[in-house]
Amino acid sequence: MADVDRRDVVVVVCAGVVLLDLAGPVQVLHGAGSYRVRLASLDGRAVRSDTGVMLSVDCALSDVAEPVDTVVVPGPPPGLLDRSPSALTAQIRRLGGTARRVTSVCTGAFLLAEAGLLAGRQATTHWSMCAELAARFPDVAVRPDAIYVRDDQVVTSAGVTAGIDLALSLLEEDCGADVARSVARHLVVFLRRPGGQSQFSVWGDVPPPRSPALRTVLDAVAAEPAADHTLAGMAARAMVSERHLTRLFRRELGITPGQYVTRVRVEAARTLLESCDVGVETVARRCGLGSDETMRRVFLQVVGTTPTAYRQRFTHS
Repeated sequence: MADVDRRDVVVVVCAGVVLLDLAGPVQVLHGAGSYRVRLASLDGRAVRSDTGVMLSVDCALSDVAEPVDTVVVPGPPPGLLDRSPSALTAQIRRLGGTARRVTSVCTGAFLLAEAGLLAGRQATTHWSMCAELAARFPDVAVRPDAIYVRDDQVVTSAGVTAGIDLALSLLEEDCGADVARSVARHLVVFLRRPGGQSQFSVWGDVPPPRSPALRTVLDAVAAEPAADHTLAGMAARAMVSERHLTRLFRRELGITPGQYVTRVRVEAARTLLESCDVGVETVARRCGLGSDETMRRVFLQVVGTTPTAYRQRFTHS
C-alpha cells in the first residue's frame, strides 16, 4: 500500500517521553498496515526516552504540514511536565486545531490541556494524576476510572499500556472490528479490556495528599491492607497525635482514617474477586475485612452489592 493511501499519523515525541506510552500505540497502528506513522520532535533531533533509549524521529514538528489525520501525544513522567517548552505546546495546538483526530496517552493529556484542546471536554490520564489534571485545568471534566475517553474528535487515555487500548479503538473505528481484533490477537491483548482504572489503583478517587505524614500512612495502608491499621497505630507511624491525624484526613481527603482503611480494603477485595477464584472468606481474610459476613456487610455499604454478586457480574459481563 502506497503512503498516499495511508492515514497520516504524527506522534509528538517530547523529552523524557515514557517509552511504552509511545511504543504501544505505534505498534498497534503499524500492525494494521493502514497508517503512515511519523515521529516528530520539537527540533527534529533524536529524543531520549524515560528509559534512556534514544528515539530517532522523522522530522521537526514545524515541518509537519496541516492537516494530518491523527495526532498522538504520549506523555513524559510527571516530574518533567513543567519543563515542557511553550513552543511544544504551540505546535500541538497548531496541529491539533486542524487534525481529524487528536489523542493523548497518560500525561500527554496535560500537554493537550496546556494547548487548550481539552477545554470544556471530558478526559482522562493516569489514575495517579487525575486529581492533578482536574486541579490544574478546572474546565476539563476528568473521568478517573476510564481506560480511554472519547469526546468528539479528541481521545485521551489512561496511563502507559492504556495507549494500546486507545490505538485499538482508533483502529476499530477506521478499519473495522475484524482488523482491530486481529491486531489485538497478534499482540496478545484484549480488544476491550475488562474493568476500569480503579482495578489498578488502591487510591480510588482519593486526591494526592500534601502532608508527608499523611502520605506515610496512606502508603502503609495501600502496601498491606490486611495489617492492623488502628488509629493509634497509624498515628504512631506518622509521628503525630491521633487527633491531628484525623484532622489531616478530614482536611485533605474529606474522610476519616477508618473510612480510608475500609475503602482500600474493599478495593483490594474487588481486585481479588475479579482476578482469582478463591473463596469469599479467603478474600476477606487476605484484605483485612475479617469474616465473609463482615465483608458482605461492608460491600453492600460501599459497592452496593454483595461480594458474590460482584464477582458474578464481573465474570459474566
